[in-house]
Amino acid sequence: MRKLVLILLLATIGFVASAMEPIDYRNAAEEQRFRALTQELRCVLCQNQSLAESNAPIAHDLRLEILRLMREGKTDDQIKQYLVARYTDFVLYRPEVEPSTWLLWFGPGLLVIAGATVIFAIVRRRSADTPAALPSNDNQEW
Repeated sequence: MRKLVLILLLATIGFVASAMEPIDYRNAAEEQRFRALTQELRCVLCQNQSLAESNAPIAHDLRLEILRLMREGKTDDQIKQYLVARYTDFVLYRPEVEPSTWLLWFGPGLLVIAGATVIFAIVRRRSADTPAALPSNDNQEW
């Protein structure tokens, strides 16, 4: 049983190592387009890394898929649409502005406006609660 587990483990390591081989580009233009496109797409596993930065096996598979689609003559928009169809808008670093992404696009601005409104209201209330300064009587001795 131990030998079987060891053989499976070594086979898996060998498969992953062979799958992570560097990509050969046909020319510099293809490489530049590929790098630009993979910078705009998010790794579906890592979440905070682009496909270009991620070392996850699925990111490598997606990079190969993107290269395949590029070589088939697909445009960048067609490739993005293909990936969105499979992985939703999450795969895009800059999703389109549409009703389902309004909170993503406008939420931070609304939070800043709401925070500024609360701070303004608190400062105004405190200044209204502060009693007016007493008249100064410099002639009085203490």
